[in-house]
Amino acid sequence: MKHDLPNAVAIIEASEATWPPAETKRVGAWIIRDGAGGGKRVSAATENWPTTEADLPAAEKAMRELGMDPLFQIRIGDEHLDDMLEKHGYQIVDPVNIWVIEVAELTKDALPPVSAFSIWPTLSIMHELWDAGGIGKERRAVMERATCPKTGLLARTDDTPSGVGYVGLHDDIAVVHALHVDKGLRRQGTGQNLLKQAAIWAKDQGAKYLALIVTQGNHAANPLYTNLGMHIVGHYHYRIKKSQG
Repeated sequence: MKHDLPNAVAIIEASEATWPPAETKRVGAWIIRDGAGGGKRVSAATENWPTTEADLPAAEKAMRELGMDPLFQIRIGDEHLDDMLEKHGYQIVDPVNIWVIEVAELTKDALPPVSAFSIWPTLSIMHELWDAGGIGKERRAVMERATCPKTGLLARTDDTPSGVGYVGLHDDIAVVHALHVDKGLRRQGTGQNLLKQAAIWAKDQGAKYLALIVTQGNHAANPLYTNLGMHIVGHYHYRIKKSQG
C-alpha cells in the first residue's frame, strides 16, 4: 500500500460528510444517527469514547425510539465494543472494504467519447436506474441533503443509459456512493467509466484522492477496484440485534 494515501479514519470522516445522516446527536458515550431510511452507514451508532456494559442500554433505547433495531458500526480500535456486543447477542453484518486511489491515477487516460457525465441536479433516468439498483428515495434524500460540493454520475453504453452514481467532496477526498450499473449492460466498462468520470469531476474540484466503501461480499465491485489500481486502506463492520417478534 502507498504510504501517502489517506487512512481509514480520514475516509470514514469524508464519507459521513458526503453521505450525511438526517440528524446526529450525542447520547452519553454514543453518537446516535438518524438515517431516515438511508441505509446502515447513516444509521449506525458509534462510540464517542470507550464504552462499558452500563452504556449499552442508552444507545439501544435511543435507536429504538427512532424506530430502528439497534445497529453499531465497529471500526479499528473498537475491539472491546465488538466483544461486548457479541456477548449481548449482536450479529456481524456487512463487513466492508475501504478503497482509495490518487485522482491523478484515474485521469491519466481519456474517457471514451460520451461514455459518462457529471450531472446535477439529477435526472429522472438516473432515479430510474437507482430504483432498479435498490437505491430508493430515502437514499437519494441523503444526496440531496449533503451540503458538500457534489454531483451525480451517469454512464452511457451502446447509446443507452447504463449506470449511475453520486460523488461528494470533503477536504481533498472525493467519495463515491450509490454506484449502480444496469444488469443487462455489465462487463462492458460502465463501472470503470463512472469512476473515471468521478475522478475527472474530483480533479476539477481540486481533490487529490477518490475513495469509496463497499461490502466485502460485492464480488463484482471489489475486483473492478483492484483492476483500476485502487488500494484497500481499512475495513469496518456492523453489529445488529434483530427485534424479537
